[in-house]
Amino acid sequence: MVKKPFVIFIMGPTATGKTDLAVFLHEKINSEIISVDSAMVYRGLDIGTAKPDQQLLKIAPHRLIDICDPSEVYSAARFQKDAYTAISEIHDKGKIPILVGGTGLYFRALEKGLDKLPEANYQIRAKITKEAEKLGWQQMHNKLAAIDPKSACKINLNDTQRIQRALEVYEITGCLLSDLIAKPEKKIFPYPIKKIILFPENRTLLHQHIEKRFKAMIKNGFVEEVESMYHRGDLTADLPSMRLVGYRQIWKYLDNQFNYNEMQEYSITATRQLAKRQLTWCKTEDNANYYNPYDSGIFTEILDNLQ
Repeated sequence: MVKKPFVIFIMGPTATGKTDLAVFLHEKINSEIISVDSAMVYRGLDIGTAKPDQQLLKIAPHRLIDICDPSEVYSAARFQKDAYTAISEIHDKGKIPILVGGTGLYFRALEKGLDKLPEANYQIRAKITKEAEKLGWQQMHNKLAAIDPKSACKINLNDTQRIQRALEVYEITGCLLSDLIAKPEKKIFPYPIKKIILFPENRTLLHQHIEKRFKAMIKNGFVEEVESMYHRGDLTADLPSMRLVGYRQIWKYLDNQFNYNEMQEYSITATRQLAKRQLTWCKTEDNANYYNPYDSGIFTEILDNLQ
C-alpha cells in the first residue's frame, strides 16, 4: 500500500518564531513553504507583517505571499483554493509542503472545510464598521444576539471580526449564520497532517517579544510603509489590508486621531490582544503537538519528532 503524502502545519501566535522554524525545517527536509497569513498576501505590506525579506526568500521561497494588491479583499475561500493548488504542485515534485502562519481561520478552512457562505461584501462591512464606531462593539454583539443568539453565544465579545461577519451574512442573505453553518457541504482535507503549535508557556515573555519586535518595525520604517499606502489615494481605513494590527493604528496616527506615543501604545496592545486570540484558537486544535518556542534546542526536538 502506497503511503499517502503528508503536510506539515506550523501554527501559533505572533512573535513566536514560526517563520524561523519553517526555514529551519525546509533546510533539513525536502520541502517547500506555503504562507498561511492573511496579512502577507498583500504586496507592499512588508515591515508590519514581518514578511520574510528577499535574502531569506532566496534561501526558502514562500508561496502565497505578495499575491494581492492592498485594495483587494482576500478570503478564506480563496486561500483554500490557492493552498490546494500549491500543495498539489509540491507533492507532484515529491516534496513535503510546510504550511506556516498565524491565521487560524485559514488553517481551519483547509483542514475542516468551509461552510457555504456568501463572499464578503465590502460596502456592507463598511456600513457595519461605521455603526460599530458609533455604538461600540458591545452593542453590535447585543444586536447579533437579538438576531442570531446561537452565533452570538459562540462569538467572544472582543472578536469584532466574527461579530461583523455574522451580521454581514445576515444582511446579505437574510439568513442566520448559525442556520447556514448547520447545513454544511464541506471539502475535507485529504492529506495526513503533522501539526506543530508553538505555544508560549510564559505570557510575559511573549509580551516582551511583541513589544521588542514592534519597536524594531518602527525603527525599520513601519510608519513610512503605512504612509505610502495612506497617500496612494485609492485605499481607505475600512479595507482589510489597512485594518490589520499596526497598520490600523498608524493610519489613525497619520489621520491625526492618535499622537505618536498613543499610536505605539495602541499598536502594542492590539498585537497582544491578537496573540491572546491566536492562543485561544490554538487551544481548540486537535491532533497537535505543542512546543514552547522559547525553550533551548526546541527546533531540533521538533525535527526529531517529525522523523
